[in-house]
Amino acid sequence: MYPEDLIKPMRQELVQIGFSEAKEANEVEKYIADENATTLVVINSVCGCAAANARPAVRLALAATTKAPTNLVTAFAGNDVGAVSKARAMMAPFPPSSPAMALFRKGELVHMIERHNIEGRPAQVIADNLVHAFEEFCD
Repeated sequence: MYPEDLIKPMRQELVQIGFSEAKEANEVEKYIADENATTLVVINSVCGCAAANARPAVRLALAATTKAPTNLVTAFAGNDVGAVSKARAMMAPFPPSSPAMALFRKGELVHMIERHNIEGRPAQVIADNLVHAFEEFCD
């Protein structure tokens, strides 16, 4: 587990743009299972690609679309063990990775961005990927 004071600013980057934090499995499941919603789940991380690519990409994508997901949920890898485990189980068949982003529609996984799709890619490229998914799957 990472010290909470170390990761607090990283958590706040997503909370400040409208994300709800999930720390337990039932919290993640509640959002994803919402049959009337789309849910973006971001598995947050302390790594450099989360700081330079993932979190900025999410911010850019949400600012660039009128079709944002209904629910925005984040859990922190290494700290929110129950929530991250549940989210990763619901992201199957994709292997666990962090950071990661998954879009669910009516409880079904419809779009996935794994760590290898984040590392080394500019935030804008990742944001464009998210915007296309939002336009396709969000009402």
